[in-house]
Amino acid sequence: MQQPWFRETELFTSGAGGYHTYRIPALIVTSQGTVLALCEGRRYAQYDHGKIDIVMRRSHDGGTTWSDMQVVHADGEHTIGNVSIVQDRTTEKIWLLFCKDNDGVFAMSSDDDGATWSEPRDITTDVKPDNWTWYATGPGHGIQLSSGRLVIPCDHSEGTRHHSPFYFSHTIHSDDHGETWQIGGSTSGSTDECQVVELQDGGLYMTVRSADRSLTTRLATWSEDGGESWSEPEAVPELIDPICEASVVRLTGGGDGRDRIIFSNPASNQRERMTVQMSYDECRTWEVSKTLYVGPSAYSDLAVLSDMTMGCFYERGSERLSESIRFAQFNIEWLTDGADTLE
Repeated sequence: MQQPWFRETELFTSGAGGYHTYRIPALIVTSQGTVLALCEGRRYAQYDHGKIDIVMRRSHDGGTTWSDMQVVHADGEHTIGNVSIVQDRTTEKIWLLFCKDNDGVFAMSSDDDGATWSEPRDITTDVKPDNWTWYATGPGHGIQLSSGRLVIPCDHSEGTRHHSPFYFSHTIHSDDHGETWQIGGSTSGSTDECQVVELQDGGLYMTVRSADRSLTTRLATWSEDGGESWSEPEAVPELIDPICEASVVRLTGGGDGRDRIIFSNPASNQRERMTVQMSYDECRTWEVSKTLYVGPSAYSDLAVLSDMTMGCFYERGSERLSESIRFAQFNIEWLTDGADTLE
């Protein structure tokens, strides 16, 4: 058994690098072991709309050192964001999907481990029906299913965005390695930002932010057809949530006889107490819970590194939650206080 291990690095500091605020983290570890940490660089203010660009830092040594920040995509004064990123295991191409002004949907890709990116391709007409209004990809990471399908979690509204029944979670997918994208299934109303993990039986589990502000927990929904349809969302009392984005990712798939899926969110009735939890029974219960940071915190994204340590890329501050985005890295011994090990 290894000793419990934890470290944290501040990757984006609001006010630095020419941006007023950094928000909305997305994290992926490539097949080459490179860690890509992306977020929105909000040029003039902290608000969700305005001049917003996609920015990124990379690590080639498992999170020890990081490149300088680079701008992945900017489009004048437009709002570019809600990044969702996934790598195709067959082609090794990395796909980055995002929204422009929460209206248009675009896809760009990298063939060189995230060093350079293609020009964005407009896929709006393929994934957004005419009666959908506000639209957001992600945010965070997408997944590739065992079938090869690429799945991107999204959300949208129909009609007015001011009434929660008109908010919906949905997925989009590609069955040809990202060359074309189609709409998957949508949940019922009063649902919002979401992330997806594949279960051992081939089904999908979606963790959902409620659009109903009277609810104080996460929602969950399942798909048995690769995201073509979703069950009626159910409240998850174990997962306290202040109406915020959250992340979910598989750590292990039963190779040592134990399935492990990890989840992160600010587990409180307000945006604070960034917490990582772990399930050993395919998201039915959450046996392990460990607080990363007790103070103001909000959005997060999880990834598993090549050495099987875990990374949580999350918004954190001392007085306001958007002061920085930090990369916390830890092993399973730290997460479980020594009760579990991967050896």
